[in-house]
Amino acid sequence: MLYYLHLLKDHSDFFEILNIFQYQTFRAAGAALTAFLVSVLLGNKVILKLTSLKVGQPIRTKEEVHRLAELHGIKTGTPTMGGILIVGTVLFSVLLWARISNPFIQTLIFVTITMGLLGFVDDYRKVMKKNSVGVRGKAKLLVQFAVALIAIGYLYLLPETSAYIRQLFIPSVKFPIFADMGVLTLVLLPLVIVGASNAVNLTDGLDGLASGCTVTTGLAYAALTYVAGHQVIAKEYLFVPFHPSAGEVSIFCAALVGSALGFLWFNCHPARVFMGDTGSLSIGGMLGMIAICCKQELLLIVVGFVFVMEAMSVILQVASFKLTGRRIFKMSPIHHHFELLGWEESKVINRFWIISIISAMLGLMTLKIR
Repeated sequence: MLYYLHLLKDHSDFFEILNIFQYQTFRAAGAALTAFLVSVLLGNKVILKLTSLKVGQPIRTKEEVHRLAELHGIKTGTPTMGGILIVGTVLFSVLLWARISNPFIQTLIFVTITMGLLGFVDDYRKVMKKNSVGVRGKAKLLVQFAVALIAIGYLYLLPETSAYIRQLFIPSVKFPIFADMGVLTLVLLPLVIVGASNAVNLTDGLDGLASGCTVTTGLAYAALTYVAGHQVIAKEYLFVPFHPSAGEVSIFCAALVGSALGFLWFNCHPARVFMGDTGSLSIGGMLGMIAICCKQELLLIVVGFVFVMEAMSVILQVASFKLTGRRIFKMSPIHHHFELLGWEESKVINRFWIISIISAMLGLMTLKIR
Protein backbone atom coordinates (compact mmCIF):
# COMPACT_ATOMS: atom_id res chain seq x y z
CA MET A 1 0.00 0.00 0.00
CA LEU A 2 2.79 2.46 0.91
CA TYR A 3 4.41 1.72 -2.46
CA TYR A 4 1.94 4.02 -4.19
CA LEU A 5 3.06 7.02 -2.16
CA HIS A 6 5.95 7.51 -4.57
CA LEU A 7 3.45 8.55 -7.25
CA LEU A 8 2.84 11.80 -5.33
CA LYS A 9 6.32 13.02 -6.33
CA ASP A 10 4.97 13.75 -9.81
CA HIS A 11 2.63 16.40 -8.40
CA SER A 12 5.07 18.44 -6.33
CA ASP A 13 8.77 18.70 -5.50
CA PHE A 14 7.68 18.69 -1.86
CA PHE A 15 6.88 14.99 -2.19
CA GLU A 16 10.20 14.09 -3.83
CA ILE A 17 11.31 12.20 -0.74
CA LEU A 18 8.40 9.77 -1.21
CA ASN A 19 10.26 8.37 -4.20
CA ILE A 20 12.01 6.10 -1.71
CA PHE A 21 8.86 3.97 -1.40
CA GLN A 22 9.33 2.51 -4.87
CA TYR A 23 12.56 0.76 -3.84
CA GLN A 24 12.21 -2.85 -2.74
CA THR A 25 15.19 -2.69 -0.39
CA PHE A 26 13.65 0.18 1.58
CA ARG A 27 10.24 -1.46 1.73
CA ALA A 28 11.76 -4.79 2.75
CA ALA A 29 13.51 -3.11 5.68
CA GLY A 30 10.27 -1.36 6.57
CA ALA A 31 8.33 -4.64 6.38
CA ALA A 32 10.79 -6.40 8.69
CA LEU A 33 10.76 -3.60 11.26
CA THR A 34 6.97 -3.29 11.14
CA ALA A 35 6.41 -7.01 11.66
CA PHE A 36 8.95 -7.13 14.49
CA LEU A 37 7.64 -4.10 16.37
CA VAL A 38 3.98 -5.10 16.05
CA SER A 39 4.86 -8.61 17.27
CA VAL A 40 6.71 -7.28 20.31
CA LEU A 41 4.02 -4.70 21.11
CA LEU A 42 1.13 -7.16 20.81
CA GLY A 43 2.92 -10.24 22.13
CA ASN A 44 2.04 -9.84 25.80
CA LYS A 45 -1.61 -9.11 25.02
CA VAL A 46 -1.86 -12.18 22.78
CA ILE A 47 -0.21 -14.38 25.42
CA LEU A 48 -2.53 -13.10 28.16
CA LYS A 49 -5.57 -13.67 25.95
CA LEU A 50 -4.50 -17.21 25.06
CA THR A 51 -3.80 -17.91 28.73
CA SER A 52 -7.24 -16.61 29.77
CA LEU A 53 -8.84 -18.85 27.14
CA LYS A 54 -6.89 -21.78 28.64
CA VAL A 55 -5.48 -22.91 25.31
CA GLY A 56 -2.52 -24.63 26.92
CA GLN A 57 -0.22 -26.89 24.93
CA PRO A 58 -1.09 -30.58 25.53
CA ILE A 59 2.11 -32.42 26.51
CA ARG A 60 2.33 -36.08 25.57
CA THR A 61 2.09 -38.48 28.50
CA LYS A 62 4.82 -40.65 30.00
CA GLU A 63 3.22 -43.69 28.37
CA GLU A 64 3.67 -42.00 24.97
CA VAL A 65 7.16 -40.52 25.22
CA HIS A 66 8.63 -42.00 28.44
CA ARG A 67 11.61 -39.93 29.72
CA LEU A 68 10.84 -37.00 27.42
CA ALA A 69 7.67 -36.39 29.43
CA GLU A 70 9.85 -35.68 32.47
CA LEU A 71 11.97 -33.18 30.51
CA HIS A 72 8.98 -31.34 29.04
CA GLY A 73 6.46 -31.78 31.85
CA ILE A 74 7.12 -28.26 33.12
CA LYS A 75 5.78 -26.88 29.82
CA THR A 76 2.26 -28.16 30.49
CA GLY A 77 -0.20 -25.29 30.26
CA THR A 78 2.03 -22.96 28.25
CA PRO A 79 -0.33 -21.28 25.78
CA THR A 80 -0.21 -22.50 22.21
CA MET A 81 -1.73 -21.13 18.98
CA GLY A 82 0.76 -18.25 19.18
CA GLY A 83 1.12 -18.67 15.43
CA ILE A 84 -1.80 -16.26 15.05
CA LEU A 85 0.69 -13.55 16.04
CA ILE A 86 3.08 -14.64 13.26
CA VAL A 87 0.38 -14.95 10.60
CA GLY A 88 -1.26 -11.69 11.64
CA THR A 89 1.91 -9.59 11.69
CA VAL A 90 3.21 -11.02 8.42
CA LEU A 91 -0.06 -10.24 6.65
CA PHE A 92 -0.32 -6.76 8.18
CA SER A 93 3.24 -5.89 7.21
CA VAL A 94 2.90 -7.30 3.69
CA LEU A 95 -0.37 -5.46 3.06
CA LEU A 96 1.32 -2.26 4.23
CA TRP A 97 4.61 -2.49 2.35
CA ALA A 98 4.23 -4.85 -0.65
CA ARG A 99 2.46 -4.47 -3.99
CA ILE A 100 -0.65 -6.62 -3.60
CA SER A 101 -1.20 -6.64 -7.37
CA ASN A 102 1.90 -8.86 -7.67
CA PRO A 103 0.80 -12.45 -8.47
CA PHE A 104 3.51 -14.00 -6.28
CA ILE A 105 2.42 -11.88 -3.31
CA GLN A 106 -1.19 -12.89 -3.92
CA THR A 107 -0.38 -16.61 -3.86
CA LEU A 108 1.78 -16.17 -0.76
CA ILE A 109 -1.06 -14.42 1.07
CA PHE A 110 -3.42 -17.22 0.06
CA VAL A 111 -1.06 -19.95 1.26
CA THR A 112 -0.35 -18.10 4.51
CA ILE A 113 -4.03 -17.68 5.40
CA THR A 114 -5.20 -21.17 4.40
CA MET A 115 -2.31 -23.05 6.00
CA GLY A 116 -2.74 -20.89 9.09
CA LEU A 117 -6.44 -21.76 9.26
CA LEU A 118 -5.66 -25.47 8.92
CA GLY A 119 -3.14 -25.21 11.74
CA PHE A 120 -5.63 -23.26 13.85
CA VAL A 121 -8.26 -26.00 13.51
CA ASP A 122 -5.62 -28.60 14.35
CA ASP A 123 -4.51 -26.68 17.48
CA TYR A 124 -8.10 -26.04 18.54
CA ARG A 125 -8.97 -29.73 18.42
CA LYS A 126 -5.88 -30.62 20.43
CA VAL A 127 -6.72 -28.06 23.08
CA MET A 128 -10.37 -29.09 23.29
CA LYS A 129 -9.56 -32.80 23.52
CA LYS A 130 -6.59 -32.19 25.87
CA ASN A 131 -4.32 -34.49 23.86
CA SER A 132 -1.81 -34.35 21.00
CA VAL A 133 -4.24 -35.63 18.35
CA GLY A 134 -5.74 -32.89 16.20
CA VAL A 135 -6.80 -33.09 12.56
CA ARG A 136 -6.24 -36.58 11.21
CA GLY A 137 -3.06 -36.99 9.17
CA LYS A 138 -4.76 -37.95 5.91
CA ALA A 139 -7.25 -35.10 6.15
CA LYS A 140 -4.46 -32.63 6.90
CA LEU A 141 -2.43 -33.79 3.90
CA LEU A 142 -5.48 -33.59 1.66
CA VAL A 143 -6.13 -29.97 2.64
CA GLN A 144 -2.45 -29.08 2.28
CA PHE A 145 -2.28 -30.53 -1.22
CA ALA A 146 -5.51 -28.76 -2.19
CA VAL A 147 -4.13 -25.41 -1.00
CA ALA A 148 -0.80 -25.99 -2.76
CA LEU A 149 -2.49 -27.08 -5.98
CA ILE A 150 -4.70 -23.98 -6.07
CA ALA A 151 -1.69 -21.70 -5.50
CA ILE A 152 0.45 -23.37 -8.16
CA GLY A 153 -2.49 -23.73 -10.51
CA TYR A 154 -3.08 -19.98 -10.37
CA LEU A 155 0.53 -19.22 -11.37
CA TYR A 156 0.45 -22.04 -13.93
CA LEU A 157 -2.57 -20.59 -15.71
CA LEU A 158 -1.63 -16.91 -15.37
CA PRO A 159 0.00 -15.81 -18.67
CA GLU A 160 2.66 -13.61 -17.02
CA THR A 161 3.97 -16.41 -14.76
CA SER A 162 3.07 -19.59 -16.64
CA ALA A 163 6.31 -20.11 -18.60
CA TYR A 164 8.44 -19.11 -15.61
CA ILE A 165 6.74 -21.42 -13.14
CA ARG A 166 7.07 -24.44 -15.43
CA GLN A 167 10.87 -24.37 -15.38
CA LEU A 168 12.97 -26.49 -13.07
CA PHE A 169 16.45 -25.43 -12.00
CA ILE A 170 19.08 -27.10 -9.87
CA PRO A 171 21.58 -25.07 -7.80
CA SER A 172 24.78 -23.94 -9.55
CA VAL A 173 23.49 -24.67 -13.08
CA LYS A 174 22.88 -21.69 -15.39
CA PHE A 175 20.10 -23.20 -17.45
CA PRO A 176 16.92 -25.06 -16.43
CA ILE A 177 17.16 -28.86 -16.52
CA PHE A 178 13.52 -28.72 -17.67
CA ALA A 179 12.47 -25.66 -19.68
CA ASP A 180 8.83 -26.78 -19.49
CA MET A 181 7.64 -29.40 -17.01
CA GLY A 182 4.11 -29.16 -18.39
CA VAL A 183 1.40 -30.64 -16.16
CA LEU A 184 4.14 -32.20 -14.02
CA THR A 185 4.42 -28.70 -12.55
CA LEU A 186 1.08 -29.31 -10.83
CA VAL A 187 2.50 -32.41 -9.16
CA LEU A 188 6.07 -31.51 -8.21
CA LEU A 189 5.62 -27.95 -6.97
CA PRO A 190 2.72 -28.69 -4.60
CA LEU A 191 5.00 -31.35 -3.08
CA VAL A 192 7.49 -28.59 -2.25
CA ILE A 193 4.86 -26.59 -0.37
CA VAL A 194 3.40 -29.59 1.48
CA GLY A 195 6.84 -30.98 2.29
CA ALA A 196 8.08 -27.65 3.65
CA SER A 197 4.91 -27.14 5.68
CA ASN A 198 5.22 -30.50 7.40
CA ALA A 199 8.99 -30.18 7.85
CA VAL A 200 8.62 -26.94 9.81
CA ASN A 201 5.79 -28.52 11.77
CA LEU A 202 8.08 -31.38 12.83
CA THR A 203 10.85 -28.94 13.77
CA ASP A 204 8.58 -27.05 16.13
CA GLY A 205 9.28 -29.14 19.21
CA LEU A 206 11.70 -27.06 21.29
CA ASP A 207 11.54 -23.46 22.51
CA GLY A 208 12.49 -21.12 19.69
CA LEU A 209 13.87 -23.84 17.41
CA ALA A 210 11.49 -23.39 14.47
CA SER A 211 11.22 -19.61 14.80
CA GLY A 212 15.01 -19.20 14.97
CA CYS A 213 15.58 -21.35 11.88
CA THR A 214 12.82 -19.42 10.11
CA VAL A 215 14.83 -16.22 10.57
CA THR A 216 17.96 -17.57 8.88
CA THR A 217 16.04 -19.30 6.08
CA GLY A 218 13.90 -16.22 5.50
CA LEU A 219 16.95 -13.95 5.33
CA ALA A 220 18.61 -16.17 2.74
CA TYR A 221 15.51 -16.22 0.59
CA ALA A 222 15.08 -12.46 0.95
CA ALA A 223 18.42 -12.18 -0.89
CA LEU A 224 17.52 -14.90 -3.40
CA THR A 225 14.17 -13.37 -4.31
CA TYR A 226 15.66 -9.88 -4.62
CA VAL A 227 18.28 -11.20 -7.01
CA ALA A 228 15.65 -13.13 -8.99
CA GLY A 229 13.76 -9.90 -9.62
CA HIS A 230 16.79 -7.78 -10.59
CA GLN A 231 17.40 -8.13 -14.33
CA VAL A 232 21.04 -7.03 -14.38
CA ILE A 233 22.15 -9.12 -11.40
CA ALA A 234 20.10 -12.19 -12.36
CA LYS A 235 20.67 -12.32 -16.13
CA GLU A 236 24.03 -10.63 -16.67
CA TYR A 237 25.98 -11.30 -13.50
CA LEU A 238 24.81 -14.35 -11.53
CA PHE A 239 22.88 -16.17 -14.29
CA VAL A 240 20.00 -17.22 -12.06
CA PRO A 241 16.27 -17.51 -12.90
CA PHE A 242 14.73 -14.07 -13.52
CA HIS A 243 11.20 -12.75 -13.33
CA PRO A 244 10.37 -9.06 -12.92
CA SER A 245 7.77 -9.82 -10.23
CA ALA A 246 10.02 -12.04 -8.11
CA GLY A 247 11.84 -9.18 -6.39
CA GLU A 248 8.68 -8.11 -4.58
CA VAL A 249 8.75 -11.43 -2.71
CA SER A 250 11.82 -10.17 -0.83
CA ILE A 251 9.42 -7.86 1.03
CA PHE A 252 7.34 -10.86 2.07
CA CYS A 253 10.52 -12.64 3.22
CA ALA A 254 11.53 -9.61 5.25
CA ALA A 255 8.10 -9.47 6.90
CA LEU A 256 8.43 -13.16 7.81
CA VAL A 257 11.89 -12.57 9.28
CA GLY A 258 10.68 -9.62 11.35
CA SER A 259 7.64 -11.54 12.54
CA ALA A 260 9.71 -14.61 13.48
CA LEU A 261 12.15 -12.41 15.41
CA GLY A 262 9.28 -10.74 17.23
CA PHE A 263 7.75 -14.09 18.10
CA LEU A 264 11.13 -15.41 19.21
CA TRP A 265 11.17 -12.59 21.78
CA PHE A 266 8.51 -14.56 23.67
CA ASN A 267 9.22 -18.04 22.33
CA CYS A 268 12.91 -18.29 23.31
CA HIS A 269 13.79 -20.72 26.11
CA PRO A 270 11.93 -20.89 28.46
CA ALA A 271 9.03 -20.19 26.13
CA ARG A 272 6.05 -18.14 27.26
CA VAL A 273 4.06 -19.18 24.19
CA PHE A 274 4.22 -21.84 21.46
CA MET A 275 3.41 -21.18 17.81
CA GLY A 276 1.50 -24.46 17.46
CA ASP A 277 0.42 -25.79 14.08
CA THR A 278 -1.15 -22.39 13.40
CA GLY A 279 2.34 -21.01 13.00
CA SER A 280 4.42 -23.97 11.86
CA LEU A 281 2.15 -25.15 9.02
CA SER A 282 1.80 -21.58 7.80
CA ILE A 283 5.53 -20.79 7.98
CA GLY A 284 6.40 -23.98 6.12
CA GLY A 285 3.86 -23.17 3.43
CA MET A 286 5.31 -19.67 3.09
CA LEU A 287 8.88 -20.94 2.74
CA GLY A 288 7.91 -23.54 0.15
CA MET A 289 5.98 -20.96 -1.88
CA ILE A 290 8.79 -18.41 -1.57
CA ALA A 291 11.29 -20.95 -2.93
CA ILE A 292 8.99 -21.58 -5.90
CA CYS A 293 8.59 -17.85 -6.60
CA CYS A 294 12.33 -17.44 -7.16
CA LYS A 295 12.71 -20.91 -8.77
CA GLN A 296 15.08 -22.09 -6.05
CA GLU A 297 12.95 -25.00 -4.85
CA LEU A 298 15.76 -27.53 -4.70
CA LEU A 299 18.04 -25.07 -2.93
CA LEU A 300 15.57 -25.14 -0.03
CA ILE A 301 17.10 -28.50 0.86
CA VAL A 302 20.37 -26.68 1.58
CA VAL A 303 19.11 -23.37 2.98
CA GLY A 304 16.46 -25.06 5.13
CA PHE A 305 18.66 -28.02 6.03
CA VAL A 306 17.51 -28.16 9.67
CA PHE A 307 13.90 -28.52 8.55
CA VAL A 308 14.91 -31.23 6.06
CA MET A 309 17.00 -33.02 8.69
CA GLU A 310 14.06 -33.05 11.10
CA ALA A 311 11.67 -34.43 8.49
CA MET A 312 14.13 -37.05 7.24
CA SER A 313 14.77 -38.29 10.78
CA VAL A 314 11.07 -39.07 11.14
CA ILE A 315 10.88 -40.77 7.74
CA LEU A 316 13.98 -42.88 8.44
CA GLN A 317 12.80 -43.77 11.95
CA VAL A 318 9.39 -44.98 10.74
CA ALA A 319 10.85 -46.85 7.75
CA SER A 320 13.50 -48.56 9.87
CA PHE A 321 11.03 -49.66 12.53
CA LYS A 322 8.56 -51.04 9.98
CA LEU A 323 11.23 -52.87 7.96
CA THR A 324 13.55 -54.13 10.71
CA GLY A 325 11.74 -53.55 13.99
CA ARG A 326 14.63 -51.33 15.14
CA ARG A 327 14.89 -47.60 15.66
CA ILE A 328 17.77 -45.52 14.31
CA PHE A 329 17.29 -42.71 16.81
CA LYS A 330 16.33 -42.73 20.46
CA MET A 331 13.37 -40.66 19.36
CA SER A 332 12.34 -38.61 16.34
CA PRO A 333 12.28 -35.82 15.27
CA ILE A 334 16.02 -35.72 15.75
CA HIS A 335 16.06 -32.84 18.24
CA HIS A 336 14.50 -35.21 20.78
CA HIS A 337 17.25 -37.75 20.05
CA PHE A 338 19.86 -35.29 21.28
CA GLU A 339 17.76 -34.42 24.32
CA LEU A 340 17.66 -38.10 25.28
CA LEU A 341 21.43 -38.28 24.78
CA GLY A 342 21.69 -35.82 27.65
CA TRP A 343 22.00 -32.49 25.85
CA GLU A 344 20.28 -29.55 27.54
CA GLU A 345 17.36 -28.18 25.55
CA SER A 346 19.10 -24.81 25.13
CA LYS A 347 22.21 -26.54 23.76
CA VAL A 348 20.18 -28.44 21.16
CA ILE A 349 18.44 -25.23 20.11
CA ASN A 350 21.62 -23.15 19.86
CA ARG A 351 23.51 -25.80 17.89
CA PHE A 352 20.63 -26.28 15.48
CA TRP A 353 20.53 -22.50 15.00
CA ILE A 354 24.24 -22.58 14.17
CA ILE A 355 23.62 -25.32 11.61
CA SER A 356 20.80 -23.24 10.13
CA ILE A 357 23.04 -20.17 9.80
CA ILE A 358 25.77 -22.21 8.09
CA SER A 359 23.17 -23.81 5.78
CA ALA A 360 21.86 -20.40 4.76
CA MET A 361 25.38 -19.18 3.96
CA LEU A 362 26.11 -22.31 1.92
CA GLY A 363 22.89 -21.76 -0.02
CA LEU A 364 23.88 -18.18 -0.84
CA MET A 365 27.34 -19.34 -1.93
CA THR A 366 25.76 -21.34 -4.74
CA LEU A 367 24.83 -18.07 -6.42
CA LYS A 368 28.47 -17.64 -7.50
CA ILE A 369 29.05 -21.27 -8.41
CA ARG A 370 27.86 -21.51 -12.00
